[in-house]
Amino acid sequence: MKTILMSTNEVIDPVFIFIFGVSLILLLGITAVMIWFVFRYHRSRSPHATSTADGNLTLEVVWIVLPTLLVLAMFYYGWAGYLSLRNVPAGAMEVNATARMWSWNFSYPGGRSSAKLYVPAGKPVKVNLASADVLHGFYIPAFRVKRDVVPGMKNHVWFVANKPGSYDIFWSSYCGTGHSQMITTVEALPEAHFAAWLNEQATPGTPHLGLVLLEKLGCLGCHSTDGTPKIGPTFKGLWGRTSLVLTGGTERSITVDEAYLKRSIAEPNADIVKGFAPIMPPFQLKEDELKTLIDYFKRN
Repeated sequence: MKTILMSTNEVIDPVFIFIFGVSLILLLGITAVMIWFVFRYHRSRSPHATSTADGNLTLEVVWIVLPTLLVLAMFYYGWAGYLSLRNVPAGAMEVNATARMWSWNFSYPGGRSSAKLYVPAGKPVKVNLASADVLHGFYIPAFRVKRDVVPGMKNHVWFVANKPGSYDIFWSSYCGTGHSQMITTVEALPEAHFAAWLNEQATPGTPHLGLVLLEKLGCLGCHSTDGTPKIGPTFKGLWGRTSLVLTGGTERSITVDEAYLKRSIAEPNADIVKGFAPIMPPFQLKEDELKTLIDYFKRN
């Protein structure tokens, strides 16, 4: 017998519709009764009390039992939906997502990584969430998943992209000046295309390892490689460029060389390029990683 896998959308949407529907009915009902009472028992129409009743047991029982049943029903459907979001289907592909100011890095089985989240369409995917610095929030509206990413705490989400396409990922927790730039996507590919992408081997057209490292570290969330303005200086033509920087509040001219790059990576606020905010976090890289980046900058 084939097991039917429900997507997160199919779990969350009925709960939302149920709670919204009940709330809407109560709002309209209570408002209608209130308006009718205002009209029916206005002082001009009923200047004196016409009833001596001090209670109604039937109404009191209904008013207690009915809301209690509604609240219990909301709790039941909400709890069942929550458990569905936390219980990952067997066989789900696992992806590790690392958030940092101000980008995501996604790593896959086999060692491949990317700044966008690539997934096979129609298959469950578990995303293990981790933060490299501060509190972040992982939010994919299309799949109704949203989870805090807290430093030092393990967390996860899962979802199924039922059809190929591109779906937005947003940061739902403000994490600093570059928060508004932290937008990436889920790229859902047909299963065969995803397998080909995941197992793609190095070819003459493969990007420079420095570019791969920049993408992995999240640098391309703030710096462009084509001259496009972002919240940090572009990497295009970086090597040998003459720039005005602020060092200890003093403006000076520098030429981008190996010493400057190493210092800017380890102490990004030591020399702040004029016109940009001092918002880059420091990176502690291995010597071979520094050489890879410097080689990339020399070539580009």
